[in-house]
Amino acid sequence: MVIRMRHTRAHTANRRSHHALKGARLSLCSNCQTPKYNHRVCLNCGQYKGMTVIDVNKKIAKKAKKTKERETAR
Repeated sequence: MVIRMRHTRAHTANRRSHHALKGARLSLCSNCQTPKYNHRVCLNCGQYKGMTVIDVNKKIAKKAKKTKERETAR
């Protein structure tokens, strides 16, 4: 179907009033008190609902080892 009547600027603006982006909903981690997304693992301490899901120290050590190996290879 073809639109037969032109919409006024006000009508268009009223329709577009719901197109605005909303900010992310953040909550504080119960362990380290840093902001995190709801229902997600805390990226700072690696805990979710009081359980350690990601070993952050191990991940940091692995990354440091990898960068050190790259530097020595050069």
